[in-house]
Amino acid sequence: MGMKQGREYRAVQDFSLVPRAEEKDEYRVRGTAVVFDTPTVLFEYDGVKYSEVIDRNAFDECDMSDVIFNYNHGGKVVARLRNKTLTLTIDERGLHMEADLGGTQAGRELYEEIDGGYVDKMSFSFSVRESKYDSVTHTRTITKVKKLYDVSAVDIPAYKDTEISARSFFEVEHSKELAALEQAARRKRLVALTY
Repeated sequence: MGMKQGREYRAVQDFSLVPRAEEKDEYRVRGTAVVFDTPTVLFEYDGVKYSEVIDRNAFDECDMSDVIFNYNHGGKVVARLRNKTLTLTIDERGLHMEADLGGTQAGRELYEEIDGGYVDKMSFSFSVRESKYDSVTHTRTITKVKKLYDVSAVDIPAYKDTEISARSFFEVEHSKELAALEQAARRKRLVALTY
């Protein structure tokens, strides 16, 4: 899965099958793609933990016109909003998804892999319109998501890609913090020298 320019990837845990009714042709899965207002540590750098929070109103103006559901952010599309095989709902807790995987051979195979416990995690990719950063708590709050591209079933959560896409933001903040500390130390030395 190559990372696409400008997209950020986040791994999430909640993912389950919708229990099948009597008919065996039910191929539905559901999960929580985004949990709101819950700090998540994305990585640690020089002993400092960097966290992210997605604001409960972040998706208010988000482009979710044609979100797809696929495997590992690539491969065949097995459900999508446009043909109503994927539904997204937002409540106080987060952004939830439900997908009907019965429409394609790849979707039915993916359902069986989820059912068998081979694939049990979810990830999503998006771009950010607005965020704010608290340098005291080292927390980035995403206040507006520009576009949601996909929700994906993943065999190994994209922590590497999550870390890479998040690190690009946090490394800038980390260098600003170091520069500010260095400047403060320099000022202190200058003040000491003048006495």
